[in-house]
Amino acid sequence: MSPQIKYAYKTHNTWVYRRTYPKALQPLLGSALKQSLKTGDAREAKVRVAELNQTFTTIIKEAQAHALATPHTAPALPAQAARLGVGRPRYQRARLVGDGLVADLAQAYLAEVSQRLRPGSYKSVHYALELLTSHLGQQAVGDLTLTQGKEVLGYIAQLSPNVRKYRDGKDAGLAELATLSQEQEAVTLAPQTQARILKQMSQFLDWCVGEGELDSNPWGALKVKDRPEVQPHGMLTDAQVSILLSAKDRVLHSALLFGLLTGMRSGEICGLMAEDITAKGNLGRFIQIRPNAVRLLKSKAAEREVPLHGVLEGLLDAALPKNGRLFPYLSVDKVVKRYASLRRRHPELRGTVFHSTRKWFITQCERTGVPEHFTASLVGHHSARSANKLTYGLYSAGISDAQKREIVEGVRLPQA
Repeated sequence: MSPQIKYAYKTHNTWVYRRTYPKALQPLLGSALKQSLKTGDAREAKVRVAELNQTFTTIIKEAQAHALATPHTAPALPAQAARLGVGRPRYQRARLVGDGLVADLAQAYLAEVSQRLRPGSYKSVHYALELLTSHLGQQAVGDLTLTQGKEVLGYIAQLSPNVRKYRDGKDAGLAELATLSQEQEAVTLAPQTQARILKQMSQFLDWCVGEGELDSNPWGALKVKDRPEVQPHGMLTDAQVSILLSAKDRVLHSALLFGLLTGMRSGEICGLMAEDITAKGNLGRFIQIRPNAVRLLKSKAAEREVPLHGVLEGLLDAALPKNGRLFPYLSVDKVVKRYASLRRRHPELRGTVFHSTRKWFITQCERTGVPEHFTASLVGHHSARSANKLTYGLYSAGISDAQKREIVEGVRLPQA
């Protein structure tokens, strides 16, 4: 026999609140305040009944005040009925920990991280969760096991880098993608990429723990078997730089010069504005790299001011816009694809990417004897000036503009 709660009754294992309004106010309010309490637990229902009793009292007071202030007329139509400024409490049904579906929670997680991740990072997380939900999306998150995690990791290890580009891979799930990869290509994702996808899935499960949807992360102990190793892109040699400059690519030539002579990242170059250039007398012109409407920066350290090499100053005067974006036709995607086209035309460039221009600049700084923390200031890396990052890191204002100018002018482009 269920317990008795004043103003509430139980139907279909759910408590419902019902309390009748005074007869004098029923023409204004209706017959009763009725609302589901969305719970089958008597103790929780008592708490919610107390809240609704307070709401009931407030409604009565406002309705009485309205009745006294309004002269007695014919009964109002429903559309003309008075609106009282009283909010009714909303309740959600109780749900056991772990009952949430993986697909539903993944959508909530993606909506949250989209507010703080940059487009490239969000795209990576979205891909990882898309793989997860395609395989386990309709399963309750609390039912996930370590065995299933090993199964998912096994499928990830079979994926090829280009599997989603196939027609059959557009809407395929994780298991189907693994099979398709084995049929179409012999190459698989690098261990580093596998580890990244697994980490993003595990971070989602950690978020579920933080949201109270899980007691613990069941995949916390999973690891990629092969040791993830960073495979950096090739370093440009002077001969390869000569090939790039001799090609005089109509799309990339100017951007390549900026990369070689400032060490800027491709995204930083694409977002350069003419308004970011300042003249500093006999020190020449400098360009300020800062976040703007076109692009953000990789980190706080990436925000910096770089002197323009004499070659770049000549380029500014002769070929680049005087207002707005310096490279209005460029995007990071276009830079990547155009450089790939250069690689196809010049096999000698194999193994290099546009980012290799940044490596070449840093190499030239090192070979001319520039201290590492000076170069870090120019290319937007966190300073490596001291082991504890205290004395220079907190107390120094950094190297002077004259020192920056001397470093940049020491870089010499190889002759074709």
